[in-house]
Amino acid sequence: MIAAAGLRTHIWNNNLKSVVLMAGFPVLLLALTYAGTLFFIAYSVDAPGPQEFALALDWTLSAIPFVMVAAGVWFLIAWLGYQRMIDAATGARPVRRADEPKLYNLLENLCISRGLTMPALRIIETPSLNAYATGLGERQAAVTVTRGLMDSLEDDELEAVLAHELTHIINRDVRLLVISVIFVGIISFVGQLFARGMLRGSTARAGGARRGGGGNAGVLIIVALAIVALSYVLALLIRFAMSRKREYMADAGAVELTRNPDAMISALRKISGRSAIEEAPEEVRQMFLDNDTASFAGLFTTHPPIPKRIAALEAYAGGSTG
Repeated sequence: MIAAAGLRTHIWNNNLKSVVLMAGFPVLLLALTYAGTLFFIAYSVDAPGPQEFALALDWTLSAIPFVMVAAGVWFLIAWLGYQRMIDAATGARPVRRADEPKLYNLLENLCISRGLTMPALRIIETPSLNAYATGLGERQAAVTVTRGLMDSLEDDELEAVLAHELTHIINRDVRLLVISVIFVGIISFVGQLFARGMLRGSTARAGGARRGGGGNAGVLIIVALAIVALSYVLALLIRFAMSRKREYMADAGAVELTRNPDAMISALRKISGRSAIEEAPEEVRQMFLDNDTASFAGLFTTHPPIPKRIAALEAYAGGSTG
């Protein structure tokens, strides 16, 4: 099943997407800088005219060194602190073998069977059933599971879930997700702040027009808002880089590691409808084993429905149809 899906191509695509996302980050920052400059000119220059677009562009080009430095600083912060950020967002805490010997042994045995470096283990104290993996490389990887998952699944089902997350690490899905969520995901946050500030400003301006030039200022604001909206949409579209095929491949990888398709199917059935962790930000939920958050017309869904994942396992991995 993994061979048919093109595992090597999948890994190569993940590596390429990671590079593209990181390279595109400064470009999005420059777009937001240009929008912010237009916004500043609209509220600080009397009777702004069409020439102000060129002025804003000149200022933005002059800001390129500062934008690149800002991007570099953010990359450094994200590189060093992504795990702490994700832990803070989900409430995960690290555990050792002495804390959770059964969970640790299950994961260690899977790693030994594939010759993998043992990831760190983390637990979220919630009754929800979910799990995810993090890490920019195999040696920095971590696997996180919820208390509800541990309490609800049998050993073979829990092993299948751990194997699913290990497959994400092997396939480099985890690196791409971390880059999307932490490195580039800040764009959507910044875009929201810009949009809210501009909307408040435009409302205030409408209530008391400036000395002449209100029309031209309005054009600058509209263009700035359009750029912010476009940047925000592009940041959302990053989710499309997170191909939903990755979950099918991780399910198949779990079967390959455990030789037990029924365990993965049974685990998915128990997880279905019980996976929501409402406290976690939507960006982080992309990393979960299951994310059934509703989205507009299914446009930004990050995971295939569990019934389809079960059907794929039954059809291609030899799982029971019972």
